[in-house]
Amino acid sequence: MTYDVHIIGGGLAGSEAAWQLARRGVRVRLSEMRGTGERSPAHQTDALAELVCSNSFRSDDDAKNAVGLLHHEMRRCGSLTMAAAAKAQVPAGSALAVDRDVFSAEVESALAALPSLDVVRERIDRLPQAGLTIVATGPLTAAALAESIGVATGADSLAFFDAIAPIVYRDSIDMDICWMAARWDKGSDLGDGKDYINCPMDRDQYLAFRGGLLAGEKTAFKEWEASTPYFEGCMPIEVMAERGVDTLRFGPMKPVGLDDPRTGRWPHAVVQLRQDNKLGTLWNMVGFQTKLKHAEQVRLFRTIPGLQNAEFARLGGLHRNTFLNSPVLLDRQLRLKAAPHVRFAGQITGCEGYVESAAVGLLAGLMTAAQLAGESWQAPPATTAMGALLAHITGDAEAGSYQPMNVNFGLFPPVAPEVKKKQRKEAYTARAKADLAEWLES
Repeated sequence: MTYDVHIIGGGLAGSEAAWQLARRGVRVRLSEMRGTGERSPAHQTDALAELVCSNSFRSDDDAKNAVGLLHHEMRRCGSLTMAAAAKAQVPAGSALAVDRDVFSAEVESALAALPSLDVVRERIDRLPQAGLTIVATGPLTAAALAESIGVATGADSLAFFDAIAPIVYRDSIDMDICWMAARWDKGSDLGDGKDYINCPMDRDQYLAFRGGLLAGEKTAFKEWEASTPYFEGCMPIEVMAERGVDTLRFGPMKPVGLDDPRTGRWPHAVVQLRQDNKLGTLWNMVGFQTKLKHAEQVRLFRTIPGLQNAEFARLGGLHRNTFLNSPVLLDRQLRLKAAPHVRFAGQITGCEGYVESAAVGLLAGLMTAAQLAGESWQAPPATTAMGALLAHITGDAEAGSYQPMNVNFGLFPPVAPEVKKKQRKEAYTARAKADLAEWLES
C-alpha cells in the first residue's frame, strides 16, 4: 500500500488518529514498536491502546465535570475510544472505568476492520524526513526516536514521573472486614449502587500505615531522574504521606460519605478498591500509585484491614514520562514548527490522562484528514473541552512553566460574571454543548 499518512505509536492517541483517518478512506500506516520483542518499561502486553495505569477514564458526568464533558464531545465526534469503552465498561460509580483487556481488544478489532489501515509492528528510530506523519509515541518514547525529536526541535524535552497503582485479586479480600459502597451512596446502576470495596482504618491503624509508607524502602532514582518532578495528579502515595499527617485522609484515603455498616460511622480513613475487569476478579487500589519496592508493597499493603491475605495481580511501579514544550514547538494544528509535515498527538504533547490523550489524537486525525482533502481546518471553539485543551497545548499555556494538564474548567473562557457560583459548572457544559453542535454543523 502507498500510504497517505504514517502514524507512529499505537496507544490511545495513535489508535484514535488512525480510526479518524482510515474510516474516511485515508490510507494509513500505523507503526507500533510492541510486537517486535520490545516494550516500554510500563507496558505489559503488545495490545493496541493498552491502559498501563488506572482502568478509569474518570468522571462521566457531562453536566458538571470537564472530563465528562470531554467524553460527551468525543462521542459526538465518533470516537473509537468512547465506543470501545462503552463495550468494556465495568462498575465505577459516576466514573467511566473499563476492563483493560476487553477495551484493547475492541480497539484492535475496530481498526482491523478498516481496509485502508495497516498496523505494522516495527520500531521507528527517526522522524520521517517527508510525508504526513503523526507522532503519538506517548510519554515513554523510545530513546532513539526521542533523540531524533530532540534534534528536530532544538530543545530538550521535559519529563516527569507517573506512577502505577497495584491490582488485587478479588477473592483474596476479606469481606468480613471490608464492605461495598460508593461515597454518599452515589453508585452506578452497573454496580448496583455499590461500586467500591472499602477497607476501614481506625486512627492507630492509619498512623501505623502512614509510618510504614514513610519508612518503606523505595525505588532508587537514577542520576538522570533525580530532578524530575512528579505530576500532581499521579502523586505517589508515600510522597503524599510526607506532606502531613492528614494529607492522605483528605486525599485517596478520604472517609467522608462512607458509613461502615458495622459501626454506622465514618472510619478514620478508608482505602478504596475499584473494579478493574468485567469479571470482577481484579480490583485496583484507588490512588495508591507508588514507588515502594515490590516486597515492601506486599508487606505494607497487607497491613490494611481486609487486605491481610491480599494477592496481587500487579504491584505498583514508577516510570518517567517525556513530553514536548508544545506551546513553543507546535503550531495551532499540532504541527512541529521546524518540520510542518510532522504532527504530535497524545501525552507527548503535554496533555495528561487517557481521555485527553485520545482527544488530541482525534483532533490530529481530523486536522490531517482536512489537510489531505484540501479543506481549511477550523478548531473547535475554546469554549468546548476539546477546544480548550487544544488551545492550552498549542499556545495558551505559559511556556516557561509548562506542565502536563488534565482538562478542567480553568482552561475554558470564563462564563458570564452574573452566573452564580453553584451554577457555573452547568453553565460551562451547556455553553460547550451548544457551541460544539454549531461547530459540527459547520
